[in-house]
Amino acid sequence: MSTAISPTAYNYKVVRQFAIMTVVWGILGMGLGVFIASQLVWPQLNLDLPWTSFGRLRPLHTNLVIFAFGGCALFGTSYYVVQRTCQTRLISDSMAAFTFWGWQAVILGALITLPMGYTTTKEYAELEWPIAILLAIVWVTYALVFFGTIVKRKTKHIYVGNWFYGAFIVVTAMLHIVNHISLPVSLFKSYSAYSGATDAMIQWWYGHNAVGFFLTTGFLGMMYYFVPKQAERPIYSYRLSIVHFWALITLYIWAGPHHLHYTALPDWAQSLGMVMSIILLAPSWGGMINGMMTLSGAWHKLRTDPILRFLVVSLAFYGMSTFEGPMMAIKTVNSLSHYTDWTIGHVHAGALGWVAMISIGAVYHMIPKLYGREQMHSVGLINAHFWLATIGTVLYIASMWVNGITQGLMWRAINDDGTLTYSFVEALQASHPGFIVRALGGAFFASGMLLMAYNVFRTVRAANPAQAEEAAKIVVVGAH
Repeated sequence: MSTAISPTAYNYKVVRQFAIMTVVWGILGMGLGVFIASQLVWPQLNLDLPWTSFGRLRPLHTNLVIFAFGGCALFGTSYYVVQRTCQTRLISDSMAAFTFWGWQAVILGALITLPMGYTTTKEYAELEWPIAILLAIVWVTYALVFFGTIVKRKTKHIYVGNWFYGAFIVVTAMLHIVNHISLPVSLFKSYSAYSGATDAMIQWWYGHNAVGFFLTTGFLGMMYYFVPKQAERPIYSYRLSIVHFWALITLYIWAGPHHLHYTALPDWAQSLGMVMSIILLAPSWGGMINGMMTLSGAWHKLRTDPILRFLVVSLAFYGMSTFEGPMMAIKTVNSLSHYTDWTIGHVHAGALGWVAMISIGAVYHMIPKLYGREQMHSVGLINAHFWLATIGTVLYIASMWVNGITQGLMWRAINDDGTLTYSFVEALQASHPGFIVRALGGAFFASGMLLMAYNVFRTVRAANPAQAEEAAKIVVVGAH
């Protein structure tokens, strides 16, 4: 028996870059969210300028929080997890660096073009064709780095978290490329290759699966690594995690038509989307229960570990929003909820409660390890961040539920002679208190990100990256 120590450490540089930019884009994206929420309270904040109008800033907000904040979290954690679970360095440092700089270039492209009004008008797919092509090139490079690293792994087994990351990478590429097929007519204007109901169906196949794969499957890969790591417990049921994976990726792709109830889409397609959405509850809750049960014997750690608290509360919000989604997909419920703020509340239960909280917990877990520290600069600041995030999320979603149901009921109220009881403006006036509470909840959440930025800054400033690299050196023990 002899021990060979490889001098090759993991590539932590690209992980550090993505981790830092997760925090930076989180502040910008969520800060912009608070600003546009405030525009609905005080319309004067539109400033009577085209570039600062709600209609242009709102898609910029979604792009910044989903693709900039969420995307950097996914890139960073997937590169971290795949190296550690495969016990090998990323297959190419230069390709990994290209994914970082290329992704930042895509986000800068969004920052410039969306306020200028250059948009495809497709939800979550607003970026015009030159930026969409760059995004596709970066994404294919990402796939090559991720799967190339898995191919050269030192371990026989492919850890389940990597299955989730892998599925998210493959399906996101497919969704993006198919939905963005278009006919350019100028440098920043193109028309979709599809038309009418077909265009709507392909868009919502993309739109819902951007949620299903980008915002769910990728972050479940995060959950399956960071929850057991932070709890210092093995995953509750490895068999359940495999069942969860196959059931989720088989079912999720069919759920998109529930965005198109009562439209020109054929009725059978609407019903198929509804049924698949309801069935989807089973694998979603299977994964949530698997994560929660991982804390068996470790629940006491929640008293003293705010990072674990972030991860566990994110699972609670995942369970809640994946119950709410299938319920809202039922046609009779959808007839009340659609076009109302209830939908906005549902999206943010998933975005703030699930996506942001698990990302924040994962970044807090990684930063000390990436920078050669024992722990974050201040556990107290993490604790304060946790409560700001939790209270902010609850204020946000509760106000939107109340607003949504109020709007739905007011819009469908009719007098005996068949005329509408309320005008649209009356429904808007009734929504105003909810808009104030929503802006307040968003401000709570965004202020927590500022605490995180300070905490990360102080941790990094006292860092010893060389020590982190040394700790990451791979020990390969083999018999000769």
